[in-house]
Amino acid sequence: MTRTEKVARFREMHQPGNPLVMPNPWDLGSAKLMVSAGAKAVATTSSGHAFTIGLPDLGYVSREDALAHAADIAGTVDVPVSGDFENGYGDSPEIVAETVRLAAEAGLAGVSIEDMSYPDNQPYPLDLAVARIEAAVEAAKAVDIVLTARADGWMHRGYQADEAVRRCTAYAEGGADVIYAPLVKPETVQELAKLGPPVNVLAVGKMTALSVADIAAMGAGRISIGGALARVTHGLILNATREILGGDLSALGAAAKAGDIDAILAGQSTD
Repeated sequence: MTRTEKVARFREMHQPGNPLVMPNPWDLGSAKLMVSAGAKAVATTSSGHAFTIGLPDLGYVSREDALAHAADIAGTVDVPVSGDFENGYGDSPEIVAETVRLAAEAGLAGVSIEDMSYPDNQPYPLDLAVARIEAAVEAAKAVDIVLTARADGWMHRGYQADEAVRRCTAYAEGGADVIYAPLVKPETVQELAKLGPPVNVLAVGKMTALSVADIAAMGAGRISIGGALARVTHGLILNATREILGGDLSALGAAAKAGDIDAILAGQSTD
């Protein structure tokens, strides 16, 4: 598929009440595995990517490195790829707009922009947050890319849930293609779904106790997992390594078959 075709397909996949389930790979191998398992679109994860290069999340990976990582994934799998680009790697609307344009040049079908200043984890004032999204929207329209506007202050306890709704309302009015307030309650998701643009729901925490059908019933148009699966993997690494170093090798018995992984990475079917 061309990037234009991927963008069109990515837009079509966002159906409120019938959400796109979009996993988040953290390297080329995990991207190939997820697509082989049936993922129709994927998105990078800033935390998962940061972990693979030995850095913490939120403000420690450069824009150049994040773009190169996303471009590598987009060039490896033949499905739409969206880039998790934190706050756009700068405070000003002009920098955010440039990041959106660079995302399209990297071959991405989508890009998400947060309303937080990193690494101090403080939300931008509402007027600046809206101006940043308006600049991102203008750039996204010019280069044809799906823009997700994120209200992350609630997740970081920088403001209350009602402020997340207020911001998502402003982002929707500003032309964002998708709105996203991570970790809000189901009733807030339902409120956001009334605004018009598809709503992304982050499947972590209490949301993992629900089914895709449950989240769909809230009106969600997309479900993503962020860095959750990367952290599951890191949890396995930590726990299994501790067990191995303690003398118990049994955790290694749960490993995937090397031949299956080799076949998937080589583009072969394992059915």
